[in-house]
Amino acid sequence: MHTFRLKRLAVMGCALLVVAGCNRATTEIPNSSARRYDARGIVRAVAPDRRSIDVEHEDIRGFMPSMTMPFSVRDSKQIAGMRSGDAISFRLTVTDDDSWIDQIKKINADEVRLPAPTAMPKTRSTIDDSARLREGEMMPPFELTDQNGERITLETFRGHPFVLTFIFTRCPIPNFCPLMSKNFTELQNAIKNGSGSLAQTRLLSISFDPDFDTPQILKAYADHEQADRKIWAFATGEKSKIDNLTRAFSVYVQAEAGTISHGLATALIGEDGRIARIWRGNGWSPSEVIREIEANKQSAK
Repeated sequence: MHTFRLKRLAVMGCALLVVAGCNRATTEIPNSSARRYDARGIVRAVAPDRRSIDVEHEDIRGFMPSMTMPFSVRDSKQIAGMRSGDAISFRLTVTDDDSWIDQIKKINADEVRLPAPTAMPKTRSTIDDSARLREGEMMPPFELTDQNGERITLETFRGHPFVLTFIFTRCPIPNFCPLMSKNFTELQNAIKNGSGSLAQTRLLSISFDPDFDTPQILKAYADHEQADRKIWAFATGEKSKIDNLTRAFSVYVQAEAGTISHGLATALIGEDGRIARIWRGNGWSPSEVIREIEANKQSAK
């Protein structure tokens, strides 16, 4: 089971090698685990803080197919003045733990080779603000299947605070799903060594890729992450039930070219079943969650 990451990367690599694109190949950085890819795309959104941009990019040969996704930007000056619709070239750097883009330059739109658009891409989860869960509301009931093939519901966590997040095991971007699992590993260690409400906290990683992430796949992934089943559960289930949860937490999920473009959300649910805190994106830290767990217990007294 400890070879799961290698197997996963091998499968991912085989799948991605079939992608045909006109991008330049990856460049290995000497004495580093990082890889660099030259890419092009169309800007679809710029974050207000100028720390990330959403780009609809070409196939990135040897790494990932064309899709729309947010990229971290370390030097905000490189995207000063950029707007939705701008065509850009950029360099993507990927390490074991992080990814970002730089060398961002505006180019002519006719230099970008995106796949022909389909009539209407099927989106499994769309954002419906009226259905969005908010802090202070009760967590809705759910019924899923964990990595051991056992039924898991809201009642499973009765009397325990729990932290939930969304992942899929084939995610290739280190600061997306792999970062969520890395953070949960840190939370698990804190729970094991903690006391009071922290020691009672449980973790739940929900896959939004149920077609691939079967209980058997999740079991291998959980073993690789050294998840303690008494603390950390991985769950899959019927698409409709997964969709209900991603929709409720406003997690965008879109199947694109054999992989999944998606958003991120992580939430702390109090032992009373009420949503104490929701974190959007990947900027949260385990220490921040721990402080919230302890603060939520105090406010509940």
